[in-house]
Amino acid sequence: MTIVKYRPQAAFAAPFNEIVNEFFGRDIGQFFGSDDLRRSVPSVNIIEREGGFELRMLAPGFGKEDLKLSMENEVLTISAEKKVEDLKENERYTRREFSHSAFTRSFRLPETVNAEGIKAEYQNGVLHVHIPKAEAVKPRTREISIG
Repeated sequence: MTIVKYRPQAAFAAPFNEIVNEFFGRDIGQFFGSDDLRRSVPSVNIIEREGGFELRMLAPGFGKEDLKLSMENEVLTISAEKKVEDLKENERYTRREFSHSAFTRSFRLPETVNAEGIKAEYQNGVLHVHIPKAEAVKPRTREISIG
């Protein structure tokens, strides 16, 4: 029995992998020194509760200072950028699988949220964004006297 490493490939890489396999006998990822194609967008879970929403984003390897949240026109954007330190003069890589990494994700928020009350915290590689719902606007009623 032979054990084969499972490496799912992105759809856009398949035609290129076939060409590289014909010439070099291996796929593009192996040719450039990595075992699989990079996943550049972190996974997100969004939970709705009575009082609001909680967005949980996996961002391992990033620090609190690498993450940036911004809000513009009811769109919440989460981005991060992390640069890998350069090698010293007498150092060289024998294999390099990680380097500069960055991502950006945007979410259109419903009109029923309180954008001013959004809070975020980062714990153990998971970004927690708490998005409170706005209090329902009650219709104003007033009595009109008949003159």
